[in-house]
Amino acid sequence: MLGLNRIPSLRAAQIQRCGSPAGARLSPRSSSCQNAGASSRIYCACLLLLLLVTPRVDSSWWYIGALGARVICDNIPGLVNKQRQLCQRHPDIMQAIGEGTKEWIRECQHQFRHHRWNCSTLDRDHTVFGRVLLRSSREAAFVYAISSAGVVYALTRACSQGELRTCNCDPHKRGRDKDDRGEFDWGGCSDNINYGIKFSKTFIDAKERTVRDARALMNLHNNRCGRTAVKRFMKLECKCHGVSGSCTLRTCWNAMSDFRKTGDYLRRKYNGAIEVMMNQDGTGLTVANKDFRKPTKNDLVYFESSPDYCLQDKAAGSLGTAGRVCNKTSRGTDGCEVMCCGRGYDTTRVKQITKCECKFKWCCSVECKDCEEAVDIHTCKAPKRAEWLDQT
Repeated sequence: MLGLNRIPSLRAAQIQRCGSPAGARLSPRSSSCQNAGASSRIYCACLLLLLLVTPRVDSSWWYIGALGARVICDNIPGLVNKQRQLCQRHPDIMQAIGEGTKEWIRECQHQFRHHRWNCSTLDRDHTVFGRVLLRSSREAAFVYAISSAGVVYALTRACSQGELRTCNCDPHKRGRDKDDRGEFDWGGCSDNINYGIKFSKTFIDAKERTVRDARALMNLHNNRCGRTAVKRFMKLECKCHGVSGSCTLRTCWNAMSDFRKTGDYLRRKYNGAIEVMMNQDGTGLTVANKDFRKPTKNDLVYFESSPDYCLQDKAAGSLGTAGRVCNKTSRGTDGCEVMCCGRGYDTTRVKQITKCECKFKWCCSVECKDCEEAVDIHTCKAPKRAEWLDQT
């Protein structure tokens, strides 16, 4: 939508036109660089200008989700050497990560569906989310946490389903054990959460460990928060054995809960995220406001305040809320007053077909009629032109 995916190729093309060697084809518009005796200073000036005006947007392993079954490690931009090596060594794991990426993005969009920022992704863009995550905001903290959690969840599930060559069910859940209901036998297939956490940490954190700045420390902290969130919702599932289901004997296994629980938990952590800054010796993070408590390993952390996301702002990566559907009667974040940032809303009456007058028919089906009803859809007004120009 913002055209960010075209920037690298555009930059390369422009550099070639301004500083190409003898014999290269030059466009008429590049006449300032066509002189055979052009000095190297002109080439450097062209190159420097392009680097200054072309924004830097880092690519990410998140793009694996867009590649699907066509994961080719050399075609994934933004991977550091260690990530590329892991990708080449474990193609089955990359496939699982790709499927998991689609799942955590859907969860992110579910959690923020009623908010101005709704976890929007950009089609055919290597950064997936565009420039919005360049700011070290609460939203960036949430995305890094939910993406890390999504990889743990996807890999652990793939292990249990026998889809990966390097792992299987949890090998430590064997023999007898006990809980508050008494003794039981480990059986079935316990989810190997520790494998998912270990590989997720190795793969995702690899890029952040190549640098040691404040943003890298923030990302590492939020990655860990996401990984541990999945383990927090592990549950013991059991099957009873005995006369008439008396449960005199139990066979149990550990299983992950639905990923929605992890999403809900991280959404609450987003609400209570703590603003931090680099400590004096540059080795860690400390709370920015001394009146607030220090962050724990389970808290999301951020450095910069978020934009209001009301208007389209290419520099901040905000898509704005013009055209977003809002709830006329709600006083929450999905309400038209909040969602539309006071700009007002348009109302369109549309016809919807719904099932009605349903009856059970012996045996065994339910028959319904198709009923047509008129429904009002409210969408946020676009900003006035002068107001929009201030943000572009």
